[in-house]
Amino acid sequence: MSPARVRGLYVIIDPEACVGRDPVEVARLALEGGASMLQWRDKRRDKGEQLAQARAVRELCARHGALFIANDHVDLALVLRADGVHLGQKDLPVEAVRPLAPPEFLIGVSTNNAEEARRAQAGGASYVAVGSIFPTGSKETTRPASPERLREVKAAVTLPVVAIGGINASNIDEVLAAGADAVAVISAVCGAADLRAAARELAGRFERAT
Repeated sequence: MSPARVRGLYVIIDPEACVGRDPVEVARLALEGGASMLQWRDKRRDKGEQLAQARAVRELCARHGALFIANDHVDLALVLRADGVHLGQKDLPVEAVRPLAPPEFLIGVSTNNAEEARRAQAGGASYVAVGSIFPTGSKETTRPASPERLREVKAAVTLPVVAIGGINASNIDEVLAAGADAVAVISAVCGAADLRAAARELAGRFERAT
């Protein structure tokens, strides 16, 4: 899987952020709205308990030609035949995961600055995420970044750069202007009253930016 496909609207499907709605249905509507990537993130349940829903989301991505990424757990990603896994700074290092994965497997790494991004690239990452660009309530522990920090990371690596953290329709244009290849959101889509329309609005900004 080419890292060049890491672009566009990247929706993180977290059951905790779906305001009581079925996360599989949320995923379907996000894809219908134009999401090009979905990440499955469930930090509450054991992996066996989330497997059925995660697999259903993976199948939706395959039907829509979208990338499917599993959060944190490379074993879950491999069982699901995901397109990749996304790792945080406290997860297994990318250089330890890379030998376990198929050659085309995408490995994303959360970063906060140019130094972390360069280290991720050297270890074999496929893309880096930079955040938190704006304040967010979707994650309990975040380190602040900014559009300017995003520009610094974009200049420091040759990998696709994903912006994350507090991004919504009111500020996505600023993030795209700073050079983001993809924009990851949670509540801006998963918590929206009209999920499909929210995804369509955000995905449409990429077309206008290009």
